[in-house]
Amino acid sequence: MKKALCLMLALCLCFLPGCHGKKKTSAFAVPAQLDAERQFEITFWAKNDTNKTQTKIYETAIANFEALYPNICVTLRLYTDYNRIYNDVITNIPTNTTPNVCITYPDHIATYLTGQDAVVPLSSLFANESYGLGGTKLRFSSPTQEEIVPKFLEECRIKDDYYAIPFMRSTEALYVNKTLVEALGYTLPETVTWDFIWEVSQKAAEQDEEGTYLLNGQKVMLPFIYKSTDNMMIQMLRQKNAGYSDTDGNISIFNDTTKDILLTVAENTNKNAFSTFKISGYPANFLNAGQCVFAIDSTAGATWMGTYAPHSDISEEQLVEFETAVLPIPQFDPMQPAMISQGPSVCVFNKEDPQEVLASWLFAQYLLTNEVQLAYAQTEGYIPVTKKAQEDPLYIDYLENSGKDNDRAYSIKIAASKLLLANIDNTFVTPVFNGSASLRNAAGQLIESTVKSVRRKEQIDDAYIENLYAQTTSLYRLDQIGTSPTAFTEPLPTPSVLLLTILGGTWAVMLAYVLCGTIKNRRKKH
Repeated sequence: MKKALCLMLALCLCFLPGCHGKKKTSAFAVPAQLDAERQFEITFWAKNDTNKTQTKIYETAIANFEALYPNICVTLRLYTDYNRIYNDVITNIPTNTTPNVCITYPDHIATYLTGQDAVVPLSSLFANESYGLGGTKLRFSSPTQEEIVPKFLEECRIKDDYYAIPFMRSTEALYVNKTLVEALGYTLPETVTWDFIWEVSQKAAEQDEEGTYLLNGQKVMLPFIYKSTDNMMIQMLRQKNAGYSDTDGNISIFNDTTKDILLTVAENTNKNAFSTFKISGYPANFLNAGQCVFAIDSTAGATWMGTYAPHSDISEEQLVEFETAVLPIPQFDPMQPAMISQGPSVCVFNKEDPQEVLASWLFAQYLLTNEVQLAYAQTEGYIPVTKKAQEDPLYIDYLENSGKDNDRAYSIKIAASKLLLANIDNTFVTPVFNGSASLRNAAGQLIESTVKSVRRKEQIDDAYIENLYAQTTSLYRLDQIGTSPTAFTEPLPTPSVLLLTILGGTWAVMLAYVLCGTIKNRRKKH
């Protein structure tokens, strides 16, 4: 029993660091050289959207890397959702069973860092003469730090160090059924404003007495659908120079500008002019069926958009012929555009053995080679994160061959890539801190809740907004963010909660057993 109790105590203590304060992360001491006599087994957790081409790129990259480093074996584990990766990582941190290399986002890394030294700070690895970026002992052509797009690299900085390297970058794009816009009598501007979006969407929602939409002659029309409502709120606030948060975790999203945005969303939802992916479904499906005028999604989603989209999810019978325009997201002031920068980054997890970490870093760095960058960027509307890859003649040729086919050279996909390449300087990222992922979710929830309430015929007024603010604050524990550097932790995923509940229950049963035994022994003595 004593041994069992000690074991339970040890397990509980293992989980506690993952739930409480972050200790200062130490700089990684880079080994002088990789031990070529040892065999290393490292794991790589990556994400794709059931895209077999992307899977093949990962597998090819691993095979080529292992050919260069025969003593490093890389095992690939694929996920279809970034949140699943995030949940598995924070579940595994307390038991030291994290992967070696992981596709992730800085918001998620900020939470990983609330435990022990889970993620490796990369500055010392970047600068290492032998194995750093552009290092002399590398067996592949790695970009130097200066050859990574500075804006993208800076997105991987958390406080005083880099905790990731960028892998791919995207932004959001406005995909437009230009044919329908012109059928309504409008001319599509180069940069669409929010006023234009709402006006055209309301016009597109007009119906006849039998409920048929005048624009498309169908019973279904969702003029404007937004895929990621967290991005919608964040970008609208940024364009208005309104509050959201700062790097210390001070929350300022609950302001008058946010209220105005929500009231506008409510008004257009009430007029059947606006909906969201979570409520109505994937924007591309409606766009391609002629049931949507404006669809906002990631540039990485470009291969789903348009009549000839290679990844279209609807049947050929549902497809309609139309001209697709790819534009920046709507702006309040076209002269000062602002759009979000997003896309996966790669982090390296700390292990007891520095040699294992070094082997992991080499593979992570290999993902920045032109071979990997160019191959992956051509699968969807991502762009490479290095200037070295962007300036490669093969990539330039790829961009110039737009429209030559509806697969590799699919015109909508290349247009989406060009959109981001032309607007890198107009992109921004939100502050990263422990709790920033929850704040991002809360931003989208404000819009989702408002749309649902309109559909339920609830009154949307100042009182509703104030109540929504309070509910959202409670749901995402936003009142705990920023109170101290270690006070907040993101809500644990369900598996972690279950495991901790089981541990707590077992602990309680054992304590009860010991207590009963103590009472019986006392009775015997008396």
